[in-house]
Parts: sequence; C-alpha cells; structure tokens
Amino acid sequence: MVTKQMFFDRDKVRRKTDAGTRRVLSKFGAFVRTAARHSIRTRKRTSAPGEPPSSHTGLLKRFIFFGYDRGRRSVVIGPMRLNQKVGDAPAALEYGGTSTVVEGLRRQRRKRRIRIAARPYMGPAFEQEKPKLPAMWRDSVK
Repeated sequence: MVTKQMFFDRDKVRRKTDAGTRRVLSKFGAFVRTAARHSIRTRKRTSAPGEPPSSHTGLLKRFIFFGYDRGRRSVVIGPMRLNQKVGDAPAALEYGGTSTVVEGLRRQRRKRRIRIAARPYMGPAFEQEKPKLPAMWRDSVK
C-alpha cells in the first residue's frame, strides 16, 4: 500500500489531463465563437471584400457553434450548414468562391451561380483569441 503512493496513478493523471483539455478547449471555442459573432454586423448594406460579412437576416450570427471532439481531443468552431440544397455560402464567405442563388417566384425559379469575394470572419476571430490560449492552459490540470 505504501509503495503505490510513491508512483503516479496513470489513470487518474490521464482523467485529470483529459478534463483540463476539454475545459480549456471548450472555453477557447466559446471565445472564438463570440469574437466571430461580434465581428459580423447586422445591417442592410453589403460588406466590402476583406472585411467580415454583413448579416442581413441574423442567420449567420446565430448559427456559429463550437464543439469538443473527444476522439481527436480538439475543438471545432464554425458556422453550421443550414438545410439548403444548393450552395455553401459560409465557406464561400470565409475563403471566397462561388455559390448558387435561387431567384424568382415559386413557378419561375431560376438558379444562378455567383462569385463571392473573401470576407473572412472565423480566421481573424481565431487569430484574435489565440494569444490568450497559453494563459488558459496555465494551471488547467489540478
């Protein structure tokens, strides 16, 4: 019994490390999500290329989430894809590219491909919060 106290309990150390990792990365994900949401302005006009996109309906701001992945011990942060059959607007806004727009009334609908210049919002939010990460890791395993 006395000799066991002289060594590390591997399972206990692993559990504490996993809990600390989950806590720090979840907090970091929440900070990046908040920074990304705050960078997107709700307004009618279109944003200029290179600045964060404007949110005309509020959907883009509301559907930015984060989640901790236990298997990879990482956090995934970004916009959730909506139930749209065409286009991938959040990725096209972040990196630039093409998307499909549906125009017209019910019987006269047409699909049209448009080019979107990059309006990054997730990358700058990540870079803004990254310097805070070392302080979050300090004393995270107790």
